[in-house]
Amino acid sequence: MAAMPLYFETLHIDKVRAMTDREKINEDSVDFSLQDQNGKTFKLSEHFGKRVLLSFHPLAWTSICAMQMKSLEDNKANFRSLNSIAVGISVDSVPCKKAWAESLGIFDTPLLADFWPHGGVAQLYGILREKEGFSERANILVDEQGKIAFSRIYELKQLPDIIEIIDTLKK
Repeated sequence: MAAMPLYFETLHIDKVRAMTDREKINEDSVDFSLQDQNGKTFKLSEHFGKRVLLSFHPLAWTSICAMQMKSLEDNKANFRSLNSIAVGISVDSVPCKKAWAESLGIFDTPLLADFWPHGGVAQLYGILREKEGFSERANILVDEQGKIAFSRIYELKQLPDIIEIIDTLKK
């Protein structure tokens, strides 16, 4: 798989956000395999037939990232009822994700470690902030056929609106 070009160094963030929100819709998602906090392998294509929310967060152990991941766990029944699964993704390692998930009380939501190659999946989706070494805060919704149905980058200090995602899934 070829890496998507990184536009963040040459374009203003508002242009990147607009490009990401509109231009990726209906494109094929990029398949990947990552380990979750329990060392279990998550392969995106194995979940085709369901909608998959890829909820990227910059780093574990930060307050906004914690709220973002807890919102996924708190809405697991909503996701299930809408034939969907939500996963959190950051550049942190599996042991870090495990300790963080336990501290947050996250038991059902896979928290995926995009640790090695460092930020490789974020880079494939064009949202790795290379200079900082972590991903944008972003939600990418993959439909049942593996196409991108929704994509949004948020300000780093902005908590993504989980209701926006639930409403999108209900459509």
